[in-house]
Order: sequence, then C-alpha cells, then structure tokens
Amino acid sequence: MKIINLKINGIPVSVPEGSTILQAAKLANVRIPTLCYLKDVQCVGSCRLCLVEATGARGLVAACVYPVSEGMEVRTNTPRVRKSRKTTIELILSTHKKKCLSCPRSMNCELQKLALEYNAEEDRFGTDHDIKPIDDLSPSVVRDNSKCVMCTRCVAACAQQTIGAIGPKNRGYAKVIGSPYDVSLAYTPCVNCGQCVVACPVGALYEKSAIADVWGAIVDPTKQVVFFTAPSIKATIGEAFGLPVGTNAEGKMVTAIKQLGDVKCFNMDLTADLTIMEEATELLGRIKNGGTLPMFTSCCPGWVKFAEHYYPELIPSISSCKSPQEMFSAVLKTYYCEKHGIDPKNLYVVSVIPCTAKKFEVAREELGGYTDAALTTRELAKMIKEAGIDFVNLEESTYDTPFETASGAGAIFGATGGVMEAALRTAAYKLGGTGAPLEFKEVRGTQGVKEAEYTVGNAKLKVAVASGLGNARKVIEDIKSGKKDYAFVEIMACPGGCINGGGQPYVHDEVRNTIDLKAVRAQALYDYDKENALRCSHENPAVETLYKEFLGEPNSHKAHKLLHTTYHKRDKY
Repeated sequence: MKIINLKINGIPVSVPEGSTILQAAKLANVRIPTLCYLKDVQCVGSCRLCLVEATGARGLVAACVYPVSEGMEVRTNTPRVRKSRKTTIELILSTHKKKCLSCPRSMNCELQKLALEYNAEEDRFGTDHDIKPIDDLSPSVVRDNSKCVMCTRCVAACAQQTIGAIGPKNRGYAKVIGSPYDVSLAYTPCVNCGQCVVACPVGALYEKSAIADVWGAIVDPTKQVVFFTAPSIKATIGEAFGLPVGTNAEGKMVTAIKQLGDVKCFNMDLTADLTIMEEATELLGRIKNGGTLPMFTSCCPGWVKFAEHYYPELIPSISSCKSPQEMFSAVLKTYYCEKHGIDPKNLYVVSVIPCTAKKFEVAREELGGYTDAALTTRELAKMIKEAGIDFVNLEESTYDTPFETASGAGAIFGATGGVMEAALRTAAYKLGGTGAPLEFKEVRGTQGVKEAEYTVGNAKLKVAVASGLGNARKVIEDIKSGKKDYAFVEIMACPGGCINGGGQPYVHDEVRNTIDLKAVRAQALYDYDKENALRCSHENPAVETLYKEFLGEPNSHKAHKLLHTTYHKRDKY
C-alpha cells in the first residue's frame, strides 16, 4: 500500500493513500471539529465545520472527505478557517430552537460545545425558525424538529439499519427531516432501536421519559418498588458521571439505586441465565424433534419488530422465549409476590435497560403487562443526579436477595455474540456433559456478521451472529436463498449489541470517532464474566431454586405460560 507524506499544522504525518485529511489529523493529534461526520455511520462533508486550508486546493475544503496528497500542507486553525467555522455555527444557531436549559442534551450537546469553543453569537443572524410540532406518539422516541441542525446523522443511522423511517424532505431552506407521508414515527416501521437518538448531536431526538412515573411510584405509600438492571448497564452507567469508557460501575450503580428511595435492586443477569435455560432447551428440542431451524434469538425487541414488519415468514423460526426484561417482570409479579405475600397490583416493577426498544416492548399486550416502567441508562443517570447522589464517590454494594446471583454467561448478553456464547455453554454441557468448553471466541468481537461451526457432544452446530439490522438482513437473505445453513442465529438490532443501545449514555462524536466504543464497553463484560465464579447459566443456584420451587423445569407448561410469547405480522405502513 502506498504511503502518503504530508504535514498538518507543520507536524509531519504518514498515512495510507486514500486517507482523508481528517484521518491524517487524528494521527497527528490535531483536532478538527465535525458535526455531520460520524465514524461508521456517515461521511458527507455537508456541515462545513471541518473546513481547512490545504495546498493545491481551491478555497477551504472539508477535511472529512478531502483526500490527502503527497507533500500536502494543511492548516486547521488559520483566521480564515476559524472565521468560517464561527459563521457556520452562528447560521446553524439562527434556525435552532435554543431552549438549552431544559434540553435533554444540555451540557452534553455537540452544538453547544462548539458554540462555546468558537465564541459564537447565538443571535447574530437573528432567530428565523418555525416552532415545529413535537412528535411524541411513539412509545420510545420523541422527535423535536425545531432543534434539528440538518446534520442528517439520524437519517444515515436509520438507513444503516435498512429501515428508512426518517429522511430529508423538501429542498434548500425548506428542507426538514421527517417520515414518509408526514406520519408520526409511531405509524412507520420504526423498530424503536434508538440508533437515531445516539447519532443525533443535539436534542432533536430523545427517549420518551418514564422518570416522572417512577418517582411517583417511589413516593406512593401503596407501592413496593423494585428495580432490576440489564447486563450492559454496569459497563456504561459510569460514563454518565465522567468515568472512563469501559468502567465496571455495578457496585456504585446498585448503591445509587437503593439511595433513590425505599426500593430494592435485583440483577437482570439472572433472567439472562433463565432465558438461556429456556432457549437452549428449546433449541435442543427443535434439533432432536425436527423443529423449525434455524432458530433465531428473541431477546432483542428491535429485531423482533423488524422481523414482524419485513420477514413475517420467519416468525415460526424465532424462539418463543420472552426477553430477560419480560421474564423478570413475570417472575416478580407471580413467584416473588406469592412468596412475599404481595398483591401484584402493589408491586411496581422498573427495568433499567440500554435500549429504547424495551419501552415499546413494555406495551406489547401479548407479554402480559408485567413491567410497569423501563428506564434507559441515561434516565437512571438523570434520576441519580436529580437525587443529589455523588455517584463517583459511592461505596459499592450488592444486589438484594433473592435475585442477586447470576453467571458470567448472563453478563455477556450485553455484547453481540454474548447470547450465542451463553447458549452454547449450556447446550454443550447438556450434549457433552462435564468438560464442555466455556469460551466460544469465534462469536465474539464487534464485526457485523460472525459465523462458526462447533461440535458439541455428537452434534455439529453451525451458528451465525449479526448485529445491526443491515447485517441481519444480509444473514436472512443468505438463509432464504439457501446460500447458508445454520442451526442457531443470534440477532441484535444495535451494532455491537446492547452495549451500543439507543438508551446508552450520550458520547460526543470526538470520542466515538476516536475509540472503538463498542469493543471497549464489551471488554468490560467479558472481564466480568472471566472473573465470575459461575460461568454457565445452568450453574446459577438462584435459577435452580426458581425451577425447583415454582417453574418445574425448562419449557414446562408453567414456564411456557409465563416465560414464552407469540409474535405477529405487522404492516410496513
């Protein structure tokens, strides 16, 4: 590969041919601001904030798309460049609803940060925008186009998911982001994954909040409130309080939740283990009895809704298991209430999840209505801050009994390939007995599609893992065409899995464009798994007790009634 030599602000740097000025600048440790650019999502050069001076170029050029050349000299901070950026920011502000104090992105807004850095005057060009109606009919995502800065990162994220629920409409000054036929997101094939939310640099997209409802339940003397936290939250919640990406803050998180009020906090990793017991049993039953294969995982509500819209013929192939969220809520409103003499109507169940699609899942009638509220990681962080809790300096504590124990297999659910690996551990044990492998590293990693073949016992299993719905579509089409033949397929709607879910802490583009966010977060879960005394779901004593005292055995009649569900075809519009 040919190497290109150039200078960025006088700093020599060498990069492969075809690299952009922005990529070269990163190697030279020179920061160039961006707004529309987002690594792995969009690179179009439309916002014009990354303009620089470069020899051989006519005028200023967009660093994110302009290729380097031999001997090029680039200047990123000349008076002309700084003036251009400031003017661009001020023009953006002129059409932006500047309700910053109450904005969900206040103090964590990319536009706000740039405006401060470049001393932009917010009203230099006046305030020339219409207050557009807020679309809040979706159970998961709220859209406020009055704050939209037309970076189109949300559009690119939705296109990457192969959904296309939102896109640009009209031209020039009249251009807006909207849904086809001007309908609400609620009436589109939006799968509620929230990738548009984490891509948005401002507050034009955010989750539909359940915070007020949860605070109301906590102070209601007739309610007993229980929280449970999803596997990936431990690896991401710390980011909302300034801790490094990839910090395992589980102990502090549990302490913080208990300080919100008279509440209990349980470990959802436990029902990840429960999901594996049900799902692995279902898979082995299909293999032995000639059932529908491949079997697809069902713990991701974004993927399930995607299949209902676009591939309803696959519904019989999807595991009938509920997600860990819905399994836990069902167990709490039945087993837990019976054991402790609680009227289920008085138990208020709160899940803490990385995913905006889980908010949609809560409302699915076929799931029984056991979950009362689903809070994203961001919402939990807001509640902790509102309560005045000093998260960083908290002492660590443990989950409450009887749902405190979980295996490492349950923890890795939060990373793409984690559900597959957890299921393989238990399936391998059931087919091969003791000595079965604990780690299946071929299905690890943040690649969009992974496949492997394993021999477990006397059976050979071909498996595939896909994260991101664009990659899921590729795998499905390969299966439908007969090109690929798998026994088991894991699909997560969000690229990288739950650790990159639509409800995770906001991360500025400078961080997302610099580090492999998905890999660093996932590593925290794999480290947690490796250090856990329990590595397999079938080893979890709390799950064993649950079956012994209440459910009977995996896939029993009672288990099917509480822990399994059905799906149905949905129209695209």
